[in-house]
Amino acid sequence: MTDITVGDSPKTDDIPGLVARRCAMLALDDFLIRSLPLDETLDRILSGPDGKGLSDRDRGLARAIALAATRRLGTIGEALMKRLEKGLPDHSGRLESILVAGVAQLLYLDVPDHAAVDLSVRLVQADPEARRFIKLANGLLRTIARERDAILADDDPLNRDTPEWLAAKWVEAYGEDGAKKIAAANMQEASVDLTVKSDAIGWAERLDAVVLSTGSVRLKGRTNVISLPGYGDGAWWVQDAAAALPAMLLDAKPGESIADLCAAPGGKTAQLAAAGATVVAIDRSAKRLERLSENMLRLNLSVESRALDAMLFSGGPFDAILLDAPCTATGTIRRHPDVLWTKEAIDLQKLAALQARLLKKAIGLLKPGGRLMYCTCSLEPEEGELQIANLLATDDRVVRSPFGKAEMAKLGPDLARAINAQGELRTLPYMLPNVDPRLQGIDGFFAARLVRT
Repeated sequence: MTDITVGDSPKTDDIPGLVARRCAMLALDDFLIRSLPLDETLDRILSGPDGKGLSDRDRGLARAIALAATRRLGTIGEALMKRLEKGLPDHSGRLESILVAGVAQLLYLDVPDHAAVDLSVRLVQADPEARRFIKLANGLLRTIARERDAILADDDPLNRDTPEWLAAKWVEAYGEDGAKKIAAANMQEASVDLTVKSDAIGWAERLDAVVLSTGSVRLKGRTNVISLPGYGDGAWWVQDAAAALPAMLLDAKPGESIADLCAAPGGKTAQLAAAGATVVAIDRSAKRLERLSENMLRLNLSVESRALDAMLFSGGPFDAILLDAPCTATGTIRRHPDVLWTKEAIDLQKLAALQARLLKKAIGLLKPGGRLMYCTCSLEPEEGELQIANLLATDDRVVRSPFGKAEMAKLGPDLARAINAQGELRTLPYMLPNVDPRLQGIDGFFAARLVRT
């Protein structure tokens, strides 16, 4: 490792890997200080002046650093604080974000120690407020590199890398063992899944992928999906295997009229349209709906879209409705680890109340005998099992249409246990095991099918 002095003033563009690390640090800074969504922040930075000219490899490095740092923020924070006698110094600019990114590389990424330390120190030196603490940063990162094995030996995803309130809820809902398995699964990066229009086996062979028991195609590695065969032709779209299940289980028929409420970005919309249904996609965000329309154009699927709050929608009556309700998204932590730290218990209460209102609204849009598929990408019972139980206890316009053997067959043997005793779907992140860590796991999802009486 090289000691960096204040007098050094390298051109950042000339040092391999430094710009990628700067982009990761900037994204982490916006997340840590302003609680901005990590994905959106990364996309903005990597497509802006800071990320201009970066290779795909460096873009991948920036994203890997930011995601690892966020996923393991509890462990990283504790490692830093234990070795900072006086805590993080005040008025230190972006020092915290630089250190968090540096420790993430030392502990969790296949990065040489000297690169993680030296380039982190370069970033400290380049920050006008942080540069006073170059020696502190250099010594701290070196110490953590030496003590890495001891830090990792004390690994505890549930009690260290999961907020206390959320860990307590998972223990209550799934037991101590289940909560630990969920937290451990969340520490693994999610794979990339595709939903194909047809010939899953053929596309898996062409894309170096595997076909899951549910019919989704899972890539063996991470790559720029836009460059893959079939993307430009609209043969498939990116969609986690769990996210594809509600629309699959709704079993849309050609010619059926279906409303997809809260539809963007449109993966489920595409499934319904590809099945031959006449689909109306509703979403309150015009920007997100524009992305949905672009996806449908690429996929050569015809869908009517309306930028509108679902509570104000007055269409129908419909043969079926898919309500993918706004939720805490705690089932997607594998791919969106910032959810761990941006959601709070009060958010759960507010969203559960909104979901209840949306369910009532959706029922009113159904034909007699019409089907309602309610789903959330949440692990919280308040947004799933309890939400449906409360609805059925207070609204006699619908009854549960439980998933049974036919639906279990569609899920395949690996996910048949995801059907609970009430005939509802409940996937958990540690389900869908595989000997290859890159190919295991699935998003946490809940889905229930109801029928209007």
